[in-house]
Formats: sequence, C-alpha cells, structure tokens
Amino acid sequence: MNRSKTTPTAAELEILNILWESEPLTVKEIHEKLALLKDVGYTTTLKIMQNMTGKGLLRREPNGKNHLYFSVIKKEETRGRLLDRFLDTTFSGSASSLVMQLLGNKKTSQKELNEIKKIIEQLEKDK
Repeated sequence: MNRSKTTPTAAELEILNILWESEPLTVKEIHEKLALLKDVGYTTTLKIMQNMTGKGLLRREPNGKNHLYFSVIKKEETRGRLLDRFLDTTFSGSASSLVMQLLGNKKTSQKELNEIKKIIEQLEKDK
C-alpha cells in the first residue's frame, strides 16, 4: 500500500500522536499512555499497531524481548492531508469558511488572534 496515500483512522491517529511526542516506544508504553485517554485493552492496542505496521504507518524494530515502534509518516504531512480532506468534504474547499466557523465556535484568546494576524500578514507578504 502506498503510505503517502494512507490516511490513518481515528484510533491510529491517537497512537501516532503518542509516538510523535516521544518515539520510539513499546506497545506497553503506548498502551499505558492511550489508556489515560480512553478505555482500551492491551490486545486492542497491539492489534491496531500490527495493522498500522502492515499499512506502512509504523515501523517495528526488535529490542530484546520487546519491539520498538516508530512512526513512518510525518506529523505535519499527516495533519495537512487530514485537513485538506476535511476542508474538501466539509467546507467545499473553502478555507475562509473553515476559519469563520472555527472562530465563531470557539473562544479565541487575544494571543491566538495576534498569532493568526501574523500568519495572515506573512502570507500577504509572500504573495
């Protein structure tokens, strides 16, 4: 399977987020962190990770009696692909509609608004 086209499921994304924070990790370490977020069994975590390895999302290396897992796909690329898909399917590709919906639904701090303004100013300079 072409990993550049593989989109992780919600459960796979939870595991990837854990790995992106502190990889490599064992199944046990990932399961312990995942169990803090939701009720999930060890064998479920293991099965998801085995599937992810088969799909090319994870790489596994022997480490004594355990295996260490590494993410194969990059955090920013994955987020970009997921956001593009979400933008296309939910907002018909309109970034302004997404931003207006987001800012209208959430309390946005002044610090966040200033950061958004800086990004917009930089985008305008780059054009």
